[in-house]
Amino acid sequence: MSTGENCGKSLSKVITALEEFAPIKLSESWDNTGLLVEPYTPRNVTKILLTNDLTEDVAIEANKEGCEMIVSYHPPIFAPLKSVVQRSWKERIVSFLLENRIYLYSPHTSWDSVKGGVNDWLASAFPVGESKPLIPGNEPDVGAGRLVHLSNKISLSDAVTKVKQLTQLQHVRFALGKGKQMADDVTTVAICAGSGSSVLKGVTADLYLTGEMLHHDVLDAAQKGISVILTNHSDSERGFLRVFSSDLYNRLDKEVQVIVSKVDKDPLTTI
Repeated sequence: MSTGENCGKSLSKVITALEEFAPIKLSESWDNTGLLVEPYTPRNVTKILLTNDLTEDVAIEANKEGCEMIVSYHPPIFAPLKSVVQRSWKERIVSFLLENRIYLYSPHTSWDSVKGGVNDWLASAFPVGESKPLIPGNEPDVGAGRLVHLSNKISLSDAVTKVKQLTQLQHVRFALGKGKQMADDVTTVAICAGSGSSVLKGVTADLYLTGEMLHHDVLDAAQKGISVILTNHSDSERGFLRVFSSDLYNRLDKEVQVIVSKVDKDPLTTI
């Protein structure tokens, strides 16, 4: 695709489309979201790369694919940078993006909070009857985590299978609640994409689903009879990109190609 003025969309129009889906105001106060890198010389966006984590390999992939913009779910710039030199991988990424005139935008917790975002995608593994945020935000139906009441009960064994199918994972980590068996019913699921310890702590449900939890929080849940599924942190989030790529393509009037990174992956694997 050409990057001429008559092709694609301006940066401002792309950001408008992104924030029509998930306004930045939905982000947690501690988060660093929105436009993080803007090269000095502007250009239209004709191709966007979606990634869960922005590594050097992903940045190189975006450049090779001819992308003018990267949307990275996790913000690679979080702690303040005191310089942009070559001593750390995050500084090298910023330098690379500026040199190659690639914009960087990160939505992170705004995508977690919004209705139809990452947590609702994770909940779609199950037959959802009613769903509400575990920590409500300032607007209806938005906030951290989800408490899902199933429209029909399923077994713990079926719940594990459904999570594997949604996330396309061969393996998950699982803690069986005290006194429970794999054939027992699940009617409520508490969900938090990413790291769920703080959001799920103290919540009453048959099952917790998250990417990672502290060891003692898993023990505490299991001793209370709550079973726990852990997928690894980013594996509880990454699959949402496949869904959102089509959504964003349509929001941009099908004038901007939207692709999902092929090299982005969770740093942890089961061997």
